[in-house]
Amino acid sequence: MTEYSVVDTPIGPFTAVVRDDEVVASGWTGDVNDLVGLIHPSIRPVEVRERADLGQVTKAVAAYHSGDVGAIEDIVVNQRSGEFIQHAWKVLRTVPAGAPVTYAQFADLAGRPSAVRAAASACARNPVALFVPCHRVLRTDGSIGGFRWGLPAKRWLLEHETV
Repeated sequence: MTEYSVVDTPIGPFTAVVRDDEVVASGWTGDVNDLVGLIHPSIRPVEVRERADLGQVTKAVAAYHSGDVGAIEDIVVNQRSGEFIQHAWKVLRTVPAGAPVTYAQFADLAGRPSAVRAAASACARNPVALFVPCHRVLRTDGSIGGFRWGLPAKRWLLEHETV
């Protein structure tokens, strides 16, 4: 059974899609259809059902946005892609709140220092925003770069994590 819930946050609605107690997609949108297409075809649900509360996931989202930036760390995610991208997503989960890295540093952390574009691609293809914190990666020149959910949201997240 795949279920989703929408939580109001200071930067807009946040939707999480959960299958078997694992987050398979999430982001700052109130429309679950914005997320379902991001899920790898091998685990993409045919149907999703809304639920008011997803237990630990909903609690973690609320706690994070209220100031407990570590609340998201223990949430289990399920993402599928090629070997490097999957590894890069795991590495992203080790980037601490308040200590963003550049794409070049991220590529190095992922064990492929010359693969800066591949590291950027891992961020761009991340279906599980927040729990896999792609917002913690900046352009190599230190500027904010892009973000699927908008630059105002990315700025808010980075500032929220440095307070």
